[in-house]
Amino acid sequence: MKINYKILAVLLVVSAMSCKKLDQEPLNLLSSSALTEYDGVLNAAYYYQLGAVTPMAVMGDFRADNAYMEEAPFDDFDKFTPGLTSQENQFFGPFYTALYKSILSANNVIDNSTNATQVAEAKFLRGLSYFKLVQVFGDVTVNLLSEPDISDLTALERQAASSVYNTVIIPDLTDAMNGLSATIKNGRASKYAAQGILGKVYMHMGNFSMAQTHLAAVVSGAGGAGISLQANFADIFGESNDLNSEIIFATQVSSSIVDEYGFSEFWSWSGGLDTKSLTPLDPSKGPTIIAAFNANAGDLRTAVSVDTVTFGSPKFPQTGGPDHDWIELRLADVILLLAEALNETTNASGANSASILTSLDAIRTRANLSSLSGTAISQADVREAIANERRLELAFEGHRWFDLVRTGKVDAAMGTTVNSNYHLFPIPVSEILASFNTITQNPGY
Repeated sequence: MKINYKILAVLLVVSAMSCKKLDQEPLNLLSSSALTEYDGVLNAAYYYQLGAVTPMAVMGDFRADNAYMEEAPFDDFDKFTPGLTSQENQFFGPFYTALYKSILSANNVIDNSTNATQVAEAKFLRGLSYFKLVQVFGDVTVNLLSEPDISDLTALERQAASSVYNTVIIPDLTDAMNGLSATIKNGRASKYAAQGILGKVYMHMGNFSMAQTHLAAVVSGAGGAGISLQANFADIFGESNDLNSEIIFATQVSSSIVDEYGFSEFWSWSGGLDTKSLTPLDPSKGPTIIAAFNANAGDLRTAVSVDTVTFGSPKFPQTGGPDHDWIELRLADVILLLAEALNETTNASGANSASILTSLDAIRTRANLSSLSGTAISQADVREAIANERRLELAFEGHRWFDLVRTGKVDAAMGTTVNSNYHLFPIPVSEILASFNTITQNPGY
């Protein structure tokens, strides 16, 4: 059952309190500290994540080598030029706005609620929001106040991504991990959701030792928390399978609640249901995920992930589409990340290759593939095997581009030299102008 976010009752109040853009300061409202109940404000922080789902899904797969756009100017996603700023209104603007609204609502809970669980959930959502922002934009504006001084433009200056990781994301996720139960209740944030995202954060930072510690804790504790791989890969996806045992955390989606992203949703883009990309996997546009699946004969994930007739992905079916949850973290993702971390920390000589690859057996067996552990291979070979497995297992779940960037594989995957400026996405021009250029644009745009 999906969470009732109580949005209809509190949305106007929460947005008025939390969305204080320079030209939108509300008048004659109580301060956030005057509230005595914060359930609605916390639910709003969850709700605002919805507006970031489709933009990040498109960035993750259409910017990479998994899918292509067809119609100009949307095909700017397939080019590494300043033209990508053309997509502000449909992707980068809604993404940016939604996450900062989630952050502001989370700040309100953190600053004012006396409920420790509420505060821990809010810290999880704030840490998750900043992690997404840093992956997409790099350096970002940081606000940790529920009532920021909107007259202080210097507070809008972008902070170095490394600083955001170390002073916001890691502390928030650590606090959330220590403050939340391991049991997943109604699909909300839990200890292992926070710890799994924290492990992923360390992977993006290149701190494989810390990543290994946290990812291993999630894998070892998963069973006791009711988290397990689904026996059938297809049973992970689709509205009827929302909140299944493999899902550690998902942003819950409901057709009865309208979010701020007012265009085609993620399942439409990947499925070829939007006229801007009716055949996103068309191999005539270049190498796509279909070729990767064809190289793995018998892989049961193929039929779930790609349609070689329509050149779309049925992974999130059209039936029930508006109610598909967006999977933020699932157990297979964590298992693959842990194998990668182990390979980087304990396998320089290749001596541990077999045991590391054995950890992928449950995922590969489910896919009807044999174990990779039979041959002793080098660290580099294991690295490549895990990357290939992540691409197939997580296709159209928004990971591919960000995996390529963090592993330094963009050029190899895209078949061209890509200026590193275009590893990041453009800051919305509207935000730059609203800040009187205090917020700056990323190089190259």
